[in-house]
Amino acid sequence: MIGLDRVSRTFPTRDGEVTALSDIDLRVDKHEFVAVIGRSGCGKSTLLRLMAGLLAPTSGTVTVDGAPVRRPRADVVLMHQLPALLPWRTALGNVMLPVEIRRLPRADHRVKAAALLDAVGLTGFHHRHPYELSGGMQQRVALCRALIQQPRVLLMDEPFSALDALTREELATQLQAMHMSAPATTVFVTHSIAEAVLLADRVVVLSTRPGRVRQVLDIALPRPRSFGHSAHVAAAAGYVAELHDLLLHD
Repeated sequence: MIGLDRVSRTFPTRDGEVTALSDIDLRVDKHEFVAVIGRSGCGKSTLLRLMAGLLAPTSGTVTVDGAPVRRPRADVVLMHQLPALLPWRTALGNVMLPVEIRRLPRADHRVKAAALLDAVGLTGFHHRHPYELSGGMQQRVALCRALIQQPRVLLMDEPFSALDALTREELATQLQAMHMSAPATTVFVTHSIAEAVLLADRVVVLSTRPGRVRQVLDIALPRPRSFGHSAHVAAAAGYVAELHDLLLHD
């Protein structure tokens, strides 16, 4: 579904240029959930922007469904770290924004938007404005706004990193359930190793700058997964430890 072939990206600086990513080769299969982890500054966000068509590679090729990515696509949605909700719109109105921009049928999508809000625990908050919602609630709205577009590819750039630990766990669990019921091809950037193990089919570990694919780890755990006690807690802890050692000794 997503392919990167020898992709590099450099940026100009006062002293010349800096290489953010170097010779990235990566495949993400249809409906797969891939997490990307690495030290700060290793090019994780740059990688997502290349997939989204917001940046062009300095060299190499990025493809989605076999077609070169040269500009943003309607079936590829990028969700950022901050919710960026419009303050004058309600939660439901913010979810409906891409529907209106793309001039899709409003009545059907309004029903879907309400169902998405209910699914993430916002029943009773459809008509509240962002200032009436907590940070976690706002990010739930942003997640619904991304999913209402029914993207074939969902790119997520540390979407839960600004939240408290418990809210972050709740949202990660809800995202897992939604992916299981209606899977989009998902690439999820995170600093949380435990979050990566909870969510991903595979975890891509990037090296320090310039970012290269250092290792790809298959997460062979049955779903649904949990942060708490389960029959597979020892195996999950093993994956967390292995990823921790990879990052620690980079």
